[in-house]
Amino acid sequence: MKASDYIATFLESKGVSHVFELSGGMITHIIDSISQKTKIKLVTVHHEQSAAFAVDAFGRIAGIPSVAMATSGPGATNLLTGIGSCYFDSVPSIFITGQVNRYELKGDRSIRQLGFQETDIVAMAKPITKAAIQVDNPELLPKILEDAFILANEGRPGPVLIDIPMDVQRTQIEENSILEEKKSNVNVPNSEIESLVSDIQKAKKPLILVGRGVRAGHCQEELEKFLEFTQIPVITTLLAVDSLAYDHPLHVGFIGSYGNRWANIAFGECDLLIVLGSRLDIRQTGADTKFIENRKIYHVDCEEGEINNRIKGCVPLVAELSTFFETFFNSYSNTKFTFPKDWVEYITELKVKWPDTEELKTEGINPNKFVAQLSKDGALSKAYLADVGAHQMWAAQSLRLQQGQLFLTSGGMGAMGYALPAAIGASIALQDKPVVTIIGDGCMQINIQELQTIVRNKLPIKIVVLNNRVLGMIRQFQDSYFDSRYETTYWGYDTPDFEKVAVAYGVVAKTIHTENEIEDATKWMWNEENKDRPVLLQVMIDPHTNTYPKIAFGKPITEMEPFFKPIGMEST
Repeated sequence: MKASDYIATFLESKGVSHVFELSGGMITHIIDSISQKTKIKLVTVHHEQSAAFAVDAFGRIAGIPSVAMATSGPGATNLLTGIGSCYFDSVPSIFITGQVNRYELKGDRSIRQLGFQETDIVAMAKPITKAAIQVDNPELLPKILEDAFILANEGRPGPVLIDIPMDVQRTQIEENSILEEKKSNVNVPNSEIESLVSDIQKAKKPLILVGRGVRAGHCQEELEKFLEFTQIPVITTLLAVDSLAYDHPLHVGFIGSYGNRWANIAFGECDLLIVLGSRLDIRQTGADTKFIENRKIYHVDCEEGEINNRIKGCVPLVAELSTFFETFFNSYSNTKFTFPKDWVEYITELKVKWPDTEELKTEGINPNKFVAQLSKDGALSKAYLADVGAHQMWAAQSLRLQQGQLFLTSGGMGAMGYALPAAIGASIALQDKPVVTIIGDGCMQINIQELQTIVRNKLPIKIVVLNNRVLGMIRQFQDSYFDSRYETTYWGYDTPDFEKVAVAYGVVAKTIHTENEIEDATKWMWNEENKDRPVLLQVMIDPHTNTYPKIAFGKPITEMEPFFKPIGMEST
């Protein structure tokens, strides 16, 4: 059969329901085959980066690889930021790029390029993929595809790129039946679990730190069962804000550079920390890590290199979380654990003392209050997505997520422009159900063209643009370290009226300026007329609104601005 037909039917056999793409000459054979030979829906976007971000969100929700395609040269290179996002945030994904004919590849010639748009995307993508392969032998195509899907999902998930020359796509190949190879998992020594159980029983102030590894490892149910057994309160990283409902009795809050103040205080004062699928990077712990190294830490991760990397002295449990939970339940499901009542009550007192909606003193709309109300009225939303910047932190600090609601954002890559195309992938992965995407004015202008994709596909995406007419997080950085010289963030920067832009694309929109408009606006997004269609709400924020609390860089995580001042310069 024709190789492109094989690719199309193979993808369908793997459960791929949608392929995100922007057409180009070197993928026309595959596009035609998908259209003619399968029921896969081709979702055409207006920039290849958007296809990659849509695949990122789809993969996070579905838990299986989704597929993005791009043509050679600029199409392929435009995928790279989204590929990196999938790699750093552990998202299973497949990227297929077209390439010039094999006889047009420059090979070892001392030239820059032979074929038109020839670009060595494999070499560029290797550092940010689990594998990047060019198919130079058509007969190997079936095995390469099969191996790619296995690799994307196994261990710590991530992206795989397959670069396919155009003449390979049109070659006749034999169908092969490839058997999946089952790889053995690493077992957790029972002695280490026994030690963990003993330390939980002795601890007065235990905490569990949940990272994205729980959802990446398909272990959400196991986590909830583990909490039911152990009764340990939970703090979360940015990518795991959705690991527990806001009103769950063991939910503490979001920790890190811009974490909830009460959660960071609890983080600093716990006497036992169990880390489940988190990296303990500088955004989570701050630069001064001495505070965290004076207690017992158990670190569970499938990548050994992530353990005892920045934070030393951890008890390493190198295994996939599914194996860790299975070992625990098999041996200790009848063990009795005591609910740390005094510790939980103390954390509750901290929440009352430091409410997230009162951290900011600002003119006009308080973004934390807005986000809290947004989520209060957003029961119909299946997921919330945040782009990157100050609005991302306001969202993580103040969303009141309900049971089952998801939170998606670009963590490790921190890619501005993520949330609008990611919302497309998220809504489609959720069978075209409504999602809310929270975007800053700077991020909105990066992939604003995807409003057309949303309208064309009739997706009920609720778009919130927090418009402070400035690149706010960097502007705050300039206040701290550059004597308020606002080059390129406030000076020399501008925004359009996003309400008018949305209407031009066919999206119903409105704008609010004052706090007394918030509740009517958040209800308007979900009224009978709007609940099943895309809408855009522009929320005007004062340009000098800061993101608080924020770690005073160089100090322990418990010491946060504005009450403490940084003693060093951090990245934003």
